[in-house]
Amino acid sequence: MDEFLCEMGKRISTRRKGLGMTQEDLAEKAGLTSQTISTAETGTKALRPQNIVKLCKALETSADYVLFGEISSVDLGLLSGEISALSPEHYRYWENITKSYLAAIKIRKSLPEDDSFQQL
Repeated sequence: MDEFLCEMGKRISTRRKGLGMTQEDLAEKAGLTSQTISTAETGTKALRPQNIVKLCKALETSADYVLFGEISSVDLGLLSGEISALSPEHYRYWENITKSYLAAIKIRKSLPEDDSFQQL
């Protein structure tokens, strides 16, 4: 199988699961068949450009992410819109969680590979 298609399929699957959707849910939301979603996620068949667009819309992400695994201004804009809709109290919760997460991954990156804290 093509490595590019497999990596793209992993990103589609991860995003779908992160949104709490089944393959059938995603297929319905994107206007595609479950078989199309399955073959895309396994990397066994390339998607047509118009189907990539439908998937990106259904997954609420950019083609840059689906195709290359890169976060784009589109992705940041989608998140920014959700964040700006939070109440001030919920925004502060989000801010604290985000800062804690960033501190945790910063610490993790600085640990030696064989350190027991690797599973943070």
